[in-house]
Amino acid sequence: MQLVRAGGGMHDKKEEFVLKQSRATDAVFTGESMASDDIAQLAESLARTCVEDKELSYRGHGLKLDTAESVEKLVREIEEFPDLRALRLEGNTFGVEAARGIAKALENRGQLQCCYWSDMFTGRLRSEIPLALSSLGSGLMAAGACLTVLDLSDNAFGPDGVKAIEPLLKSATCHTLRELRLNNCGMGIGGGKILAAALTECHRQSCAVGTPMRLKVFIAGRNRLENEGATALAKAFTLIGSLEEIHMPQNGINHPGVTALAAAIQHNPHLRVINLNDNTFTKKGAIAMATALKHLRSVQVVNFGDCLVRSEGAVAIAQSLREGLPILKELNLSFGEIAEAAALEVARAVQHKPHLEKLDLNGNCLGEEGCETLRETMDGMNMGDLLGSLSEDEGEPEDDDDDDEEASESEEEEEEEEEEEEQDEEEAEQPSEGEGSTEKPQSTGSISASSSLFSFLGVPSAEGLLRLGPKRALLIQQQSEDRVKTVPIVPGHLVALQHAVQQEYFPQDHIAALDDFVLRSNEASDSYTSPRSDLKSTVERRISPEC
Repeated sequence: MQLVRAGGGMHDKKEEFVLKQSRATDAVFTGESMASDDIAQLAESLARTCVEDKELSYRGHGLKLDTAESVEKLVREIEEFPDLRALRLEGNTFGVEAARGIAKALENRGQLQCCYWSDMFTGRLRSEIPLALSSLGSGLMAAGACLTVLDLSDNAFGPDGVKAIEPLLKSATCHTLRELRLNNCGMGIGGGKILAAALTECHRQSCAVGTPMRLKVFIAGRNRLENEGATALAKAFTLIGSLEEIHMPQNGINHPGVTALAAAIQHNPHLRVINLNDNTFTKKGAIAMATALKHLRSVQVVNFGDCLVRSEGAVAIAQSLREGLPILKELNLSFGEIAEAAALEVARAVQHKPHLEKLDLNGNCLGEEGCETLRETMDGMNMGDLLGSLSEDEGEPEDDDDDDEEASESEEEEEEEEEEEEQDEEEAEQPSEGEGSTEKPQSTGSISASSSLFSFLGVPSAEGLLRLGPKRALLIQQQSEDRVKTVPIVPGHLVALQHAVQQEYFPQDHIAALDDFVLRSNEASDSYTSPRSDLKSTVERRISPEC
C-alpha cells in the first residue's frame, strides 16, 4: 500500500507506520493496553498522510493573480486533480476576479478537506479582501465540502473579512472543522465577536443534526481581541468543549478576558496546549488561570511568557503544578516580574513532572544570587538541563518597584470599582416600572453609550472610538469634565510657553486657541500678572506681526 507520494518521504513514513503498527500488535499480544492518545495520534498521522498524497500546492510561488484569465492554469489543475483533498495557495496574492475563478472551480470539489490559504492578499486593498473571501467561501459551500483545516492566517482582512467568512463558518461545510487558524488577521474586538457568534451557531447547528462540531486547534494570535473579543470567544469555547490547542498570544487581553478564558478551558478536558504569551494577566488573571489548570489532566505545554503573572500569580501556578498537570512538558513563565522566592516555588513544583522538557523563567526579577540559587535547585533535582537560559534576568526588585507594582494593581482595582459604581448609579437613577418620577427615564441608548465610553477609556482603540457614535467628542468631554483635577500653575509654565510661542516651529493654527486662553480670566494664572502679561504680548505679536 502506497501511503504517501509527496515530498519524497514515502519510505520513511512507511517504516514509521509499520513500526507503530507492530508496537500496537505487540501490546495486544502481551496483554498491554495501548494509550488512547497514541491511538489518536496514529489515526491522525494516517489521515494526514492520506491528505498529503492528494494535495495541490502553489505554496510560495509569489504569483500576482488579478483576473480570471490569470488563474486559468490553476483552475484547470483544480478541476483535473484526482480526488483533491488539500489546496495550498499561501504565499501568492489574489485579486477579486481571480478568487472568483478559483471559487467556480471549487464548486465541483466536494471532497476538499484542507484549505491552506494564509498570506494570500499581500498588496490588496482592504475592500478587496472580503469580496475575495466571500467568493471562496461560497464555492466551498456550493461544493458541499467538509473542511477539517481552514488556515487564513497573515491576511489583514479585519472585522469585514470575518464578516465575509461568517456564512462559511456557520455552514455545514465547517461542521467537521478540526483546525481554525486565523493568526495575525487584524480582527479586533468586532471581528472576535463575529467569529465567536459564528462558531457558536456552527456548533448549535451541528449538534442539531447529530454531528457536533469537534474543533481541536484554535489559533488567533496578534488580533487585538482585547477583553471583549476574548470573553466572547471564551463563551464559544465553553460550548465547543473539544479544544486541544488554544493559541491567542499578543491580543491585548487583561485579567477580565483572561479570567473568562480560564473558565472556558475547564470545559475542554482534552486541552494539550495553551499559549497566551504577551497578554497581561496580573495577579487576578494568573490566579484564575492557575485555578483552572489544576483541573486539567492532558495539558503538555503552557506558555504564559511576557504575561506579567507576578510573584503571587507564579505561586498560584506552582500550587496547580503540585495538584494537577501530570504530563506537563513545557512551562514558560518568562518576563513575568517574578521574584526569587516565587520562582523557586515554581522550580520545586516541577520536581515530580517526569515528562518535563523545559522550564523557562528568563527575564524575571531574581538577581544574580537568585539565578544561581535557582540553578542549584534544579541541579539538585537532576533537572538542571531542563532550565532555560537566565541571561535576560531583570535583577532583584527594589523596594520602589514593589511599591509601584502594588500601586499599579491598586489603581486598576480602583478604576474597575469606579466604573462599576458609575454604572450602578446610572441604573439607580432609572425609575422602576410603576414608580412615579418627575424626570425622564434614561434611555437604553444613553446607558449603552456610557458603557461603551467606560470600555473605551479603560482600553482605548480605534474600534472602541467609532462605537461611541457621532457624539463621541461630547461624551468624552463630559466624562473628562466629571473628573477635572486642579492643576497648579507656576510662573515657570507661563515663561516656558512664552518662549515656545516665539519659535518658528510653533504651529500658527494654535495661536488663536492660545490667545483665547490668555484673554480668559483664570484664578490660577491671574495671580502671576507679569508673566501672564508678557505671554499675552508675545501671542498678540504672533497674531499681528506688523504691530
